[in-house]
Amino acid sequence: SAAFQLHSFSCGRNLAEVRKQISGQYGGSPQLLKNLNIGGSVSHHTTVSHACSSGCSPHSLSTATHLLQPTLKSCIVTVTLSEMDPHVRDCVRSYTEDWAIVNRKYHKLGTGFNPNTLDKQKERQKGLPKQVFESDEAPDGNSYQDEQDDLKRRSMSIDDTPRGSWACSIFDLKNSQPDALLPNLLDRTPNEEIDHHNEDQRKSGRHKELFALHPAPDEEEPIERLSVPEVPKEHFGQRLLVKCLSLKFEIEIEPIFASLALYDVKEKKKISENFYFDLNSEQMKGMLRPHVPPAAISTLARSAIFSITYPSQDVFLVIKLEKVLQQGDIGECAEPYMIFKESDAAKNKEKLEKLKGQAEQFCQRLGKYRMPFAWTAIHLMNIVSSAGSLERDSTEVEVGTGERKGSWSERRNSSIVGRRSLERTTSGDEACNLSSFRPATLTVTNFFKQEGDRLSDEDLYKFLADMRRPSSVLRRLRPITAQLKIDISPAPENPHYCLTPELLQVKLYPDSRVRPTREILEFPARDVYVPNTTYRNLLYVYPQSLNFANRQGSARNITVKVQFMYGEDPSNAMPVIFGKSSCPEFSKEAYTAVVYHNRSPDFHEEIKIKLPATLTDHHHLLFTFYHVSCQQKQNTPLETPVGYTWIPMLQNGRLKTGQFCLPVSLEKPPQAYSVLSPEVPLPGMKWVDNHKGVFNVEVVAVSSLHTQDPYLDKFFALVHALDEHMFPVRIGDMRIMENNLENELKSSISALNSSQLEPVVRFLHLLLDKLILLVVRPPVIAGQIVNLGQASFEAMASIINRLHKNLDGNQDQHGRNSLLASYIYYVFRLPNTYPNSPSPGSSSVFHFISSLVKEGRNHLLAGATDRSCNRMSSHTETSSFLQTLTGRLPTKKLFHEELALQWVVCSGSVREAALQQAWFFFELMVKSMVHHLYFADKLEATRKNRFPERFMDDVSALVSTIAGDIVSRFQKDTEMVERLNTSLAFFLNDLLSIMDRGFVFGLIKTCYKQVSAKVYSLTNPSNLASLKLDFLRIICSHEHYVTLNLPCSLLTPPASPSPSVSSATSQSSGFSTNVQDQKIANMFELSVPFRQQHYLAGLVLTELAVILDPDAEGLFGLHKKVINMVHNLLSSHDSDPRYADPQVKARVAMLYLPLIGVIMETVPQLYDFTESHNQRGRPSCVAVDDYESEGGSMISQTVAMAIAGTSVPQLTRPSSFLLPSSGGRQHSTFSTESSRSLLICLLWVLKNADESVLQKWFTDLSVLQLNRLLDLLYLCVSCFEYKGKKVFERMNSLTFKKSKDMRAKLEEAILGSIGARQEMVRRSRGQLERSPSGSAFGSQENLRWRKDMTHWRQNTEKLDKSRAEIEHEALIDGNLATEANLIILDTLEIVVQTVSVTESKESILGGVLKVLLHSMACNQSALYLQHCFATQRALVSKFPELLFEEETEQCADLCLRLLRHCSSSIGPIRSHASASLYLLMRQNFEIGNNFARVKMQVTMSLSSLVGTSQNFNEEFLRRSLKTILTYAEEDLELRETTFPDQVQDLVFNLHMILSDTVKMKEHQEDPEMLIDLMYRIAKGYQNSPDLRLTWLQNMAGKHSERSNHAESAQCLVHSAALVAEYLSMLEDRKYLPVGCVTFQNISSNVLEESAVSDDVVSPDEEGICSGKYFTEAGLVGLLEQAAASFSMAGMYEAVNEVYKVLIPIHEANRDAKKLSTIHGKLQEAFSKIVHQDGKRMFGTYFRVGFYGTKFGDLDEQEFVYKEPAITKLAEISHRLEGFYGERFGEDVLEVIKDSNPVDKCKLDPNKAYIQITYVEPYFDTYEMKDRITYFDKNYNLRRFMYCTPFTLDGRAHGDLHEQFKRKTILTTSHAFPYIKTRINVIHKEEIILTPIEVAIEDMQKKTQELAFATHQDPADPKMLQMVLQGSVGTTVNQGPLEVAQVFLSEIPNDPKLFRHHNKLRLCFKDFTKRCEDALRKNKSLIGPDQKEYQRELERNYHRLKEALQPLINRKIPQLYKAVLPVTCHRDSFSRMSLRKMEI
Repeated sequence: SAAFQLHSFSCGRNLAEVRKQISGQYGGSPQLLKNLNIGGSVSHHTTVSHACSSGCSPHSLSTATHLLQPTLKSCIVTVTLSEMDPHVRDCVRSYTEDWAIVNRKYHKLGTGFNPNTLDKQKERQKGLPKQVFESDEAPDGNSYQDEQDDLKRRSMSIDDTPRGSWACSIFDLKNSQPDALLPNLLDRTPNEEIDHHNEDQRKSGRHKELFALHPAPDEEEPIERLSVPEVPKEHFGQRLLVKCLSLKFEIEIEPIFASLALYDVKEKKKISENFYFDLNSEQMKGMLRPHVPPAAISTLARSAIFSITYPSQDVFLVIKLEKVLQQGDIGECAEPYMIFKESDAAKNKEKLEKLKGQAEQFCQRLGKYRMPFAWTAIHLMNIVSSAGSLERDSTEVEVGTGERKGSWSERRNSSIVGRRSLERTTSGDEACNLSSFRPATLTVTNFFKQEGDRLSDEDLYKFLADMRRPSSVLRRLRPITAQLKIDISPAPENPHYCLTPELLQVKLYPDSRVRPTREILEFPARDVYVPNTTYRNLLYVYPQSLNFANRQGSARNITVKVQFMYGEDPSNAMPVIFGKSSCPEFSKEAYTAVVYHNRSPDFHEEIKIKLPATLTDHHHLLFTFYHVSCQQKQNTPLETPVGYTWIPMLQNGRLKTGQFCLPVSLEKPPQAYSVLSPEVPLPGMKWVDNHKGVFNVEVVAVSSLHTQDPYLDKFFALVHALDEHMFPVRIGDMRIMENNLENELKSSISALNSSQLEPVVRFLHLLLDKLILLVVRPPVIAGQIVNLGQASFEAMASIINRLHKNLDGNQDQHGRNSLLASYIYYVFRLPNTYPNSPSPGSSSVFHFISSLVKEGRNHLLAGATDRSCNRMSSHTETSSFLQTLTGRLPTKKLFHEELALQWVVCSGSVREAALQQAWFFFELMVKSMVHHLYFADKLEATRKNRFPERFMDDVSALVSTIAGDIVSRFQKDTEMVERLNTSLAFFLNDLLSIMDRGFVFGLIKTCYKQVSAKVYSLTNPSNLASLKLDFLRIICSHEHYVTLNLPCSLLTPPASPSPSVSSATSQSSGFSTNVQDQKIANMFELSVPFRQQHYLAGLVLTELAVILDPDAEGLFGLHKKVINMVHNLLSSHDSDPRYADPQVKARVAMLYLPLIGVIMETVPQLYDFTESHNQRGRPSCVAVDDYESEGGSMISQTVAMAIAGTSVPQLTRPSSFLLPSSGGRQHSTFSTESSRSLLICLLWVLKNADESVLQKWFTDLSVLQLNRLLDLLYLCVSCFEYKGKKVFERMNSLTFKKSKDMRAKLEEAILGSIGARQEMVRRSRGQLERSPSGSAFGSQENLRWRKDMTHWRQNTEKLDKSRAEIEHEALIDGNLATEANLIILDTLEIVVQTVSVTESKESILGGVLKVLLHSMACNQSALYLQHCFATQRALVSKFPELLFEEETEQCADLCLRLLRHCSSSIGPIRSHASASLYLLMRQNFEIGNNFARVKMQVTMSLSSLVGTSQNFNEEFLRRSLKTILTYAEEDLELRETTFPDQVQDLVFNLHMILSDTVKMKEHQEDPEMLIDLMYRIAKGYQNSPDLRLTWLQNMAGKHSERSNHAESAQCLVHSAALVAEYLSMLEDRKYLPVGCVTFQNISSNVLEESAVSDDVVSPDEEGICSGKYFTEAGLVGLLEQAAASFSMAGMYEAVNEVYKVLIPIHEANRDAKKLSTIHGKLQEAFSKIVHQDGKRMFGTYFRVGFYGTKFGDLDEQEFVYKEPAITKLAEISHRLEGFYGERFGEDVLEVIKDSNPVDKCKLDPNKAYIQITYVEPYFDTYEMKDRITYFDKNYNLRRFMYCTPFTLDGRAHGDLHEQFKRKTILTTSHAFPYIKTRINVIHKEEIILTPIEVAIEDMQKKTQELAFATHQDPADPKMLQMVLQGSVGTTVNQGPLEVAQVFLSEIPNDPKLFRHHNKLRLCFKDFTKRCEDALRKNKSLIGPDQKEYQRELERNYHRLKEALQPLINRKIPQLYKAVLPVTCHRDSFSRMSLRKMEI
């Protein structure tokens, strides 16, 4: 399988090498890209054309070839390779040779690169159709509200016709528009055809990939993704671009030269080389013309790029200025700059001219010397941080360096920059980020003049440190004012016209006249560990100080000339010294600046030298010291040499660098001096100061050739000696002979450990190459082959571990060090494929050899072919030519074989080291194997023959022992074992691509067995099991995972979906079994044949089954992990272009068929999504008190269900879940996220599996199992329900903020304690951010914090999502919901077919229906609903009896759902729903010639719907009703039957209910009217008990909402009576109540529930009384609720009555528990009656009359309203006035203030009048004996009374004798309390009292009051005195006395009044008697202080008594006459007594 490609890259990378361009754009030939992009979904970034090439712009490779020549010429001057030092040759080759990279062709299709887990998913979701959801379409509440208010104002009733006026209703309907009719709905099409049609419709236009719609589970980086390592490239820190714009002084008299460099104060280190620039005008430059040769363009640069690896608060940008040497010290020379001001230029013109003249002279004479002049420094971080915080695009900053006015730092702070003052910046490594600040323009205004004695770096560091202090010494210095303008900005990615530190062009640019930008070499403050990848060989010389104090003779103005010599002749100076500014590029000498008149000067020069590639012993640095005479004197030469010294460059073959303190010779050195060092006392030489060291100089090399480490040097030298076969070898001071070589070599290998880490890393590639070479080609020493395999292996292991330990910030999630990973990936190649020699015919300076290319192979670089002509010779390993060259026998050792062998045999610490970094050796081995196959042309060979037995044995042994390590050490070395485990898995994954698969499966099995055995033996296996999962997941991430599983189909022989694996090899693996005879069950169970046939899939599914098993001990924590593994696999198959074809996908899905069974087993543990939504009409368990849950809805959930005629199923778990749990333990439920993942996997399998296979399997399943499957589908419906945009918006604002804060806190907590490596890991992953949409809804599962794995994604996402993102989320969610539900629908169809085909298992159709109905109840898209209704219609037509006979509850449910959708706002949904509803009726009719059942259910559903749904729109429903009518009219078949008429009746009835409910809606605010309407609707259902019950329940709900508990209780009692009535018809049980009659004690109104009317349906008729309440339990429930409500209302006596009905039922059932509860409740009730005696209040009654046409139905109606106790007249008046005022307008409503009869004619017709009067219950005398208690007097009230005083002439009040009173007695239609709070007045009688009767009533009342006050217990003196005062007090004695005088003074004329006269007289008699009693009582109560008061009262009483005496005693004789005749027959005694009386 040519699934590998080896890419070789032509990489003349020595120049700017691969550089930054790689990060963004990748070069490489287009052909290569084409090859990699198989399937087109692999994006270009991932191709590995990465390492494009040197400076080439990444467009094409042809340019690369041109580029190579010049770059190398300039690097390796003219030394041709043959004479080059072998080490140099190796280095250069290492930097320039092509890489051979292994790429697996389909690798990007493995699960590790699953596009559904990255942001790529967003890309793939483009172009999804928008699904239409009703929930999104619904308008907001506000607009609906306005409409309501409008209606309210319009009128009270939409139509003034009473209910039941058919005319109006029909009129409305006839005029409305139907929706579109479905074509062919009524045709009799055979079921098969319908099914086919539905299926075609359903299957068309489906979304192909389910997982593209499902957000990936929220996991960390997938463990199986190995990131491609970074391309080895030159190291850069953060890069700053500094542009120098202008430098201006107050006076311009001479040229000034500037240099810039970075310094780190804390590290006391110069951290960059100097950048020289001059900003002199042409005129100034002209002054130097004679001294300066023409300037090279590269020295004219004014902008530079600095790199800072360790940015910190301590970095300063230091600017130093120099000028031409002149006479006088620095102070004198600087003076004019300080005193002259530019503004005074005119004034000082002469002086300036003079200065200019002097300057010109000095320039002429001393133009080539310089002197120090001034300096300043800029604190870099201040600029960067303040620039970052300023709001402008680029910032102007002024930096003043301390004028006398204020300190440097003060000035600095006052400037714009000074947001952060200098004082506060600390030198801590605060995060200093240079990559993203705003560009700033600095203006430096002040310079310090340079002190001549303070030139050294030490002094500079002191100054800089001082500068940051507030009291800087510098501020006391007098500054030189000037203006230097600099721009500082982050460096651009690819700057144009840019030169490297070697002055090479970074990218070729043709225009050489442009002023370039220079890259400035960094000297990092601390070590940087990056391997060399470019050729660099520079030397920096820093002369520091010279001490000539003790030298005789005049030497004062001293300069040092530095030269780099290759011989001793003066002409041997090499032009390798880099020029500074405005000069040639290279020169042969450099001079230091002169400090005037100083015999021991300091220097601050930096001299940069380009070292030759090959150094000899003669190369040296020569320093010549001169005295310069500044004044022009006769015959004094300009310069006089005053000393010489030198440094040889090589010492014992090593480069000599470091600090030197050299003696200085007074005369020219002698011959052959260059090989010695000046410290050697040469004979006959004169030295300054007796050969003491007087000259300090430092030499620093920056080189990628010289290791500058003795151990490395020794090792390389020995290896090269072997290479060159040159003995003896000179190393340091030793000479090593050949016989000694072996020991030396071995010891040098082991000594590598002692070398410094930094050089080891820098030369890592070369070092590893050499070690590998020693393994593969053992050297021949003294004729013996020396085997160094073991030594090299050990050395590699220790180097690798060293890197791992010391560079731990540099690892990826699998602990792979990135330097090592990129070595293997790019650099490593089999040594025998090295181009090891220049080929003989090559004339070019250097010859590149690309890896071997066969002409016919297209997947190698096309660009390489033009150089492949003379390549073969170098690969003929056997050629003698090679042998002579290398001095080794080309023994054929293959690296991977050797490596495996060494690893298997090693032991002890070496083995431990290798295990620690097993990944490295594994990857090395794999790359070696691939190379070997490739170069040996074995890729085409069969896998069996690719590798020798011996090697395969080694690999087996290795794998087996490592598996053993994992098992034995996983508890001790957790972190190490985790790494080992993943490394092993990746290794096996790789082997699957290159070795025989059967062999690799054997290895996998070995590991698996070892681990599994251990897992079973552990008590808490989860850690090890977790490792096992990681292992499996990595192996299964192989890109050919599917093929490896041999997905053979059922019916055809296996055609492998990926042609890259030939069937032959697969078959030979011995896994294939014949499929035809396989039982279908084997495909769906983890049976042995399945696991053999599909090995890996079997492992995966077995793991899943084991871990999800509820009895699996201790594996609970792994649920998420194992589920994610499966999810990830499926998700990646889903998006794999190779499996896009549906048949292929079906084949893939077959590998997962057992998943269905596994998930079915877990049903009880899945998160129950159905509970979380309580949605309209969904069965859910709501207790009856939970009305609040639905907000303002009119019918509670339970009631709604009752209406629909279903009992409420206990949905916590659908029925079939009640299988006994094996361990009887409680299952732990999975989290939402895990459950969602599992279910989406299930859906994927169902979607893609072959339907015929599924169907066969379903046929085999038992009913129980099929039910389980249906329960799963039921869960799926809820799980993937569309949440709706509103939810997304809400969530966006709530949860995200919460979870973000939590996350951020957690992150801090965790990261705080983790350390640098995790930080790095985290940062490097920042780019893989994913949106958290997946977990938004699910709980975030607990991440297990594992130290080495945790990296939290940084919270870079903004907290709030944008509109568009919310839209996008909703769009995806909508598509997912639609697709998921369609898959469920497909599956249901298959189940139904199974039933049709087998004609058994009808029992599961109910389950199918349940799922269908549930899906209709959820939020669904229009698209889905149309298919759903089609399926439902087909189902009903196939199994009509199902709905109408068995699943009656479901029928009810279906009607409810259909009606609900008939009122949808979306047209198509309505059309389909109406069609379904019509067909339902039609089918019901066809079964039994009537459709009572559907009629009944639809009516009930409508009531329920209208009652529960808030945003219900009657307009839409009306259209649907019209549609149904239209169908009925067009239905030709049934035209002759009664069906159309029945439909019409039904529709009109529905329409009526609709109109009523519309009114109800209108009266939402008017509770009384609302209840009246509900009452009226309920009455309309008098003959359909179920519906009446529903509405009674609705009313009960409304009442308890308003706390009218008594009314609520009455509704429940009525409900109970209704139920009792029907129960007594159904079954005759003695203990049950006999219909309503039993309830009359509770309420006299109950009798209206009796089923007496003629049209009552008998309860055994189909579909009637089928609700859950029409049972004994239902009755009990209703009564218990009633009792509870009565108790809340305080009517405890009624509680007793209710329980009287209940007790017999419980007694009959022997239910002692219930009885004890009831008696407890009764005890409570009675004790409350006792305690609350006299404190109970039940209600206050008012008569309310409505007058005026505005009131519509209410006009001229009178009601008695029951209001809560103690309601004042004012309160109810205010309430009604407010309510109707708002309705009609305040000005229209009037309240009639009196209670006189209203005369309609006198009222204004345009107004509305309300009359409100307080009324009291009225009882006749005979009633009073029964109504004893307060409760009696307030219960069952039907009569009320109010009084109106009047006089005959129309006034209300007059004198006593003309004062009449009208008593009005009202009788209501029902007794209070009733099921509503206002009852119509049906009868009114008036009694008119004459004045005397009025008087009698008054006196009776007074007498009663007195009696009450007297006998009150306990006595109440205050009350008593008040009453007494009112009766006998002087002030009021008007009262009683006046009444007596008016009415009793004379006997009336009219005999009719005699009785009244007498009655009044007796009243007064009684009155006086009572007064006396009261006085007596009062006397006994008062204290001494009230004696006087008592006497006064008594006096008054006597006065009153005297006045009354004559009036009281006057009798009317006529009254007694009539008595005598009667009594005359009696005996005398009785006559006597009569007479006595008369006296």
